[in-house]
Amino acid sequence: MLSSIVWLVAFAIISKARIIAPGGQWINLSRLPPQKEVARRASDAATFPQYNFTQPLDHFIDTGFTWNQRYWVSTRHYIPGGPVIILDSGEDSGEDRLPYLDTGIVDILANATGGLGIVLEHRYYGSSVPVLNFTTDSLRWLNIEQSLADSANFLKNVQIPGISEDITSPGRPWIYYGGSYAGARSGFMRVTYPDLVFGAIASSGVSYATVVDWQYCDIIRQFGPADCISQIETTILEVDSLLDKSSSHGPIKALFGLANLTHDEDFASLIAAPLGAWQDKNWDPAVNSDAFDEFCAALGTPDNVTTSVAKGVTVSSAVINYATYINETYSSRCRSPATLDECFGTFDPASYQATDLSETWRLWQFQVCTQFGFLMTAPPPQIPRVISNRLTLDYALQPCKFSYPPGEFFTVPNVPDVAVINAYGGLNIAADRLAIVDGQEDPWRPNTPHSDIAKNRSDTIIRPFKLIPGAVHHYDENGIANHSAEPPAIHTIHDQEIQFVQAWLKDFQAPK
Repeated sequence: MLSSIVWLVAFAIISKARIIAPGGQWINLSRLPPQKEVARRASDAATFPQYNFTQPLDHFIDTGFTWNQRYWVSTRHYIPGGPVIILDSGEDSGEDRLPYLDTGIVDILANATGGLGIVLEHRYYGSSVPVLNFTTDSLRWLNIEQSLADSANFLKNVQIPGISEDITSPGRPWIYYGGSYAGARSGFMRVTYPDLVFGAIASSGVSYATVVDWQYCDIIRQFGPADCISQIETTILEVDSLLDKSSSHGPIKALFGLANLTHDEDFASLIAAPLGAWQDKNWDPAVNSDAFDEFCAALGTPDNVTTSVAKGVTVSSAVINYATYINETYSSRCRSPATLDECFGTFDPASYQATDLSETWRLWQFQVCTQFGFLMTAPPPQIPRVISNRLTLDYALQPCKFSYPPGEFFTVPNVPDVAVINAYGGLNIAADRLAIVDGQEDPWRPNTPHSDIAKNRSDTIIRPFKLIPGAVHHYDENGIANHSAEPPAIHTIHDQEIQFVQAWLKDFQAPK
């Protein structure tokens, strides 16, 4: 999640088909879900029934148009009168969240409370698409206000087929869970609709939006393996220095197999792409990606060896190893007749103009450009760098300008209007029965209430404030069938979530 999330602009146009990392992750062209996980998702889709809920296109102006929002239900642990545990699917297909209904956090909490489990798909994602295309005008209803209103309307009015009793809020306690972008939404729902959302868990919830987000990479720099980070820092400093010199500009790009990639910014973006694999780490081998570990292994250990790669151009072994990895993993995948600019270039406005419903990359990118920001740039000069200083705000804003020309009814702002998001509380978002759960090594932690610049908080039952040691992104969201076999930190956080949710529910009183 934030899976999902384009923080650093990382495009790949392979055989003239654009691949954009959803939710702001960098592209890892070799990454595919483990086959066991793919099979499990298919099984989950068959296990849990899918239903549709009718929503208005606009909750604030009557357009006369409606659309169907998908949701999935688990009655596996449900005891009549029990709570409802709802998971916000965020910026992805709801089908990809079904494992959480099977062995993940929804199942864990439903089992502990006799609750009904639900996964709710977000407007515009998956098959919950309310429009006929993804033009600028058609995307104008994709915003935080409308999507929160969707969830509120669902909580107030849903009728589950096969369940005769009224499970709507506020007559029944609803516990709202989300991870990453959906984690922010979980917090926003609790503070915006406190009469409907009895309790909420914001896991890795990016409640603090920023136009520029250099901190993402800095978390990787701080917590990545020391030798690996040293090799990355060495490479980036040498590459930037060589790009500054016209005589060595061509040879250094050629070393990475990218001699004919026109723009240095695209070159810098592509060689940063492997860092995105950090976010794909997970405690569960069925979900975990080894891509970052493989990248680090390819970089080797620091040494004093240098190599001449062209007349007057000498580089360290760190650069040689890094270049070899980029060649094998990325550059070599751009094959004739496609050019490197067609594969990896981002400066052609025409390549952004397709707006049919298959262009799903336009969705989260639109939310980034309009409200969330999170545009990845190099850090301030005093901070060590693991990405190139060629990655500037102007470059990060380029997809916003090219992708969404002004429409008849809507114009994308020149810079994202992050104030809209931060009005919900930002780093200080807080409420009774709102749990904040984050990972210590999560690159999104600077955008959560566990940011180093946020105020210290107490961890209480009524306002849980949990930091999972060694964890990356929403590590509490998934689980395994035998929860006692989970790693200690994961087993602990799941037990704590059960304890505080059960405590919350003891205080619930249905309105008269």
